[in-house]
Amino acid sequence: MTTRGRRRRSEPGSRARPQRWRSEFYEDEHGLSPFARWFERDLTSYEQAVLAAAVKQVLEVVGIDICGSEWGKNLGDGLFEFRVRQSLHAIRTYGQGPAPPARPGEDRTVLLRAFVTFYGDRVVLLLHGLNKGRTSSVRKQQKEIAKARRLLSDWRRRRR
Repeated sequence: MTTRGRRRRSEPGSRARPQRWRSEFYEDEHGLSPFARWFERDLTSYEQAVLAAAVKQVLEVVGIDICGSEWGKNLGDGLFEFRVRQSLHAIRTYGQGPAPPARPGEDRTVLLRAFVTFYGDRVVLLLHGLNKGRTSSVRKQQKEIAKARRLLSDWRRRRR
């Protein structure tokens, strides 16, 4: 996962590539990122690889339009849920036509949620996350959404 987007200038006379979105981590007043902490502490290395690939291959390409697909949901008031329920292999081959067979260990599906907002010139702000594969409790899910809402409110307040 990268916190800096790559912009490529198109050659004169060539077709311009669509501009990618870039992802950034929300940081609290102490410079700590709840998303990065969750990513590093709560996810296995495989789950980290899946989510990093999904952010790069899907979220940074599609951006806010994830909400018009299985990948996203608008939770209201500028908060969005990026839904990852794929395997590493499926994400690595996303949008590339027929996929070659998966390598061993790359075909396990995960259920992850990243709470995000979109702002400025094609920026995705990663607020917080939830491993839905380990948390089927609706109460826990609502608690994590409420936390993401608080983080978004804090970010907005400090941005003014």
